[in-house]
Amino acid sequence: MDLARLFPRRRAPRVALIRLQGAIGITRPGSPGLSDAALAPVIERAFRKGKPAAVALVINSPGGSPVQSSLIAARIRRLADETHVPVHAFVEDVAASGGYWLACAADDIWADETSVVGSIGVISSGFGLDGLIAKHGIERRVHTAGGSKSFLDPFRPEKPEDIARLTRLLEDMHRAFKAHVTARRGTRLSGADLFTGEVWTGAQAVATGLIDGTAHAVPKLKALYGDKVRIVPANGPRRSWLRLLGAGLGAEVAGALLDTAEERALWARYGL
Repeated sequence: MDLARLFPRRRAPRVALIRLQGAIGITRPGSPGLSDAALAPVIERAFRKGKPAAVALVINSPGGSPVQSSLIAARIRRLADETHVPVHAFVEDVAASGGYWLACAADDIWADETSVVGSIGVISSGFGLDGLIAKHGIERRVHTAGGSKSFLDPFRPEKPEDIARLTRLLEDMHRAFKAHVTARRGTRLSGADLFTGEVWTGAQAVATGLIDGTAHAVPKLKALYGDKVRIVPANGPRRSWLRLLGAGLGAEVAGALLDTAEERALWARYGL
């Protein structure tokens, strides 16, 4: 008599954990940051491998590209709906701007009391260098076919029509961001104006409805799925062998420095 078949052992529930760490944007192979192309196999595997009881997102991101934020979040939601697997988000230091966009892909959001959450807005920043090149006697020569091809050229004075055009672009992106948050958080939102770009601590964000409570990943997942829950980290995007060996040269090194500078600027907005 096969006792194992008569009395099958119940396997402990398994939760796939995806770490979303860093700025969001299109990145070169091996460079830091989050993009839909790099994360696609990780997300697909987390939802489809071994019938998980849930997927957990551990988020530590100051934001970045609205498009990549939308693509990653949409992929998570599509797979969650197809597989009927619940998704829980856990915020570490920060889930701001695009980082909060990703958090809203989950069914519930948890954070540390001191996490930074929110920044539901869109920003465009740059430098005006027209005065600098004029001071050094440098002449800027630009020839275009199409009146808007030199839009916001940093080596030319700003034009009111360019600023107006940029404002329209930012407002469209902001509307999409607000619609995503409203659709995902629904009646949990407090009704206050939460879309000004302001940020809150995790403790403050509970009252606004931006998050569901303060909790850390492992104890919360044990509370939800039992003490024997198996939390299985998903593999992150692979780094290029050149970076692993420290052998990046030329443009690779220059690109890495730019990546680092841009990411540091994003983190610095939140004092990190």
